[in-house]
Amino acid sequence: MGTSRVPMSRSRPTPAPRPTAVLGPHGALPRGETKRVAIEAMFDRVAPGYDRMNRIISFGLDRRWRRKAVAALALAPGARVLDLACGTGDFSRDLKAAGHQPVGADFSAGMLAAARTPTPLVRADAAALPVADGEFDAIVCGFALRNFVDLDTVFRECARALRPGGRIAALDAAIPNRALLRAGNAVWFRGAVPLLGRLLSRDPDAYRYLPASTAYLPPATALIDLLASAGFVDTRHRTMTGGSVQLLTGTRT
Repeated sequence: MGTSRVPMSRSRPTPAPRPTAVLGPHGALPRGETKRVAIEAMFDRVAPGYDRMNRIISFGLDRRWRRKAVAALALAPGARVLDLACGTGDFSRDLKAAGHQPVGADFSAGMLAAARTPTPLVRADAAALPVADGEFDAIVCGFALRNFVDLDTVFRECARALRPGGRIAALDAAIPNRALLRAGNAVWFRGAVPLLGRLLSRDPDAYRYLPASTAYLPPATALIDLLASAGFVDTRHRTMTGGSVQLLTGTRT
């Protein structure tokens, strides 16, 4: 059954500031609709300085991770690719540089307003994408899996939006398996990143949330099972940078 396509546009709505804190008492992570509202407001607030903080937190390695994700798609030139939770457009720029035709979607008006890319953009919920069935050759998603309220629904929407044989590649944070690397990751991601947030960001709470939010992510085996249940085959999971970043890929049946 098809769906009518909503034209992608370059509209950049300006969000109204909202004081919603993303973390609850004692650092509790939000759930359900509270999570959706709080995270949308958080990304609206951090959008102006988001790219700079990303470069600092990742030591600039985020560019390499995205390039590896694009390469893992193994797409022919000119492929139409949905950049899901596109933020300020980093992935879209990489896709364009690789010769593809990206379209960005994000539910944060602040992120779309701060985007620096000629890519067509649309404000959309990943759980209800305003696109036709089979419209895209591939989907990428950068460090957003843990921000979705219902990951199973999002993966099923991704499957619907992809043509048969279409590919998905999703990057996100991970916790290293080796004890020494896990300790180093904790020192940086859970210690230094919140401190940098207090010093450099207009929203320190956001940089307390980002390390804590890895708790939302299911284990690798569960992520693969979710993709398979949504209609993907050839699902693969790999880690990079000492196990601190994970890349999940699959092919639409």
